[in-house]
Amino acid sequence: MAGKGAATPATYSPSLTTVKGKKKPPIFADDANWVRSDGRHFHQCRPAFLRTNAVNSASGSAYAEFGNTKVIVSVFGPRESKKAMMYSDVGRLNCNVSYTTFATVHRNQGSDSKELSSMLYKALEGAIILESFPKTTVDVFALVLESGGSDLPVIISCASLALADAGILLYDLVAAVSVSCLGKNLVIDPILEEESHQDGSFMISCMPSRNEVTQLTVTGEWSTPKISEAMELCLDACSKLAKIMRSSLREPLSASEE
Repeated sequence: MAGKGAATPATYSPSLTTVKGKKKPPIFADDANWVRSDGRHFHQCRPAFLRTNAVNSASGSAYAEFGNTKVIVSVFGPRESKKAMMYSDVGRLNCNVSYTTFATVHRNQGSDSKELSSMLYKALEGAIILESFPKTTVDVFALVLESGGSDLPVIISCASLALADAGILLYDLVAAVSVSCLGKNLVIDPILEEESHQDGSFMISCMPSRNEVTQLTVTGEWSTPKISEAMELCLDACSKLAKIMRSSLREPLSASEE
């Protein structure tokens, strides 16, 4: 591995005027003393550590560490497709997500990896200027080194950073954040323990500079007010995360100039 990143993780938390001055109720009604195991507030994201140029052999790469969730993404290409195919005016994107054997002991890697690969593709496709590399393919390989919760949002954000590091033309970076519904409350950037007790999940991947959502996934039962609150939380957090991502792209450039 190579490359330099921020010396300390950067934090990013949505700031909603609707929640200011209000005392946050407990997640579980039968436990008034319940707090998040990592000490965060309900609407506080984990510190994010990001760096690019993490794999020397790749066209571009990035490493992301959000709490105990650790992901590394390598990008290869654009390369000419190995299969004989008709000429295409746009490039092709291949995405693959896998877990190390030691990432977690409670995961069915086969089915999850296939589903996550598809979701990663959908989140990134709309942000890539495919017309910039016709009749070629870009491969994105994401490896989860440690699964600590909110794996997919971290994978998407890290993969977007790796694409930018590879020089792939993008409309904008893609940042992703998820929220879990626990009882009457919403918890942003949930860890594994919180995901295992959630009543529903909500995830957004978006291009903050363009105010465009590339993917939205919702599971469980949600009321309209809760959906609106979750969307506001995620979009605000995505905007702040994108600033950290851009900063990590500028740091290697500054280091090389020195």
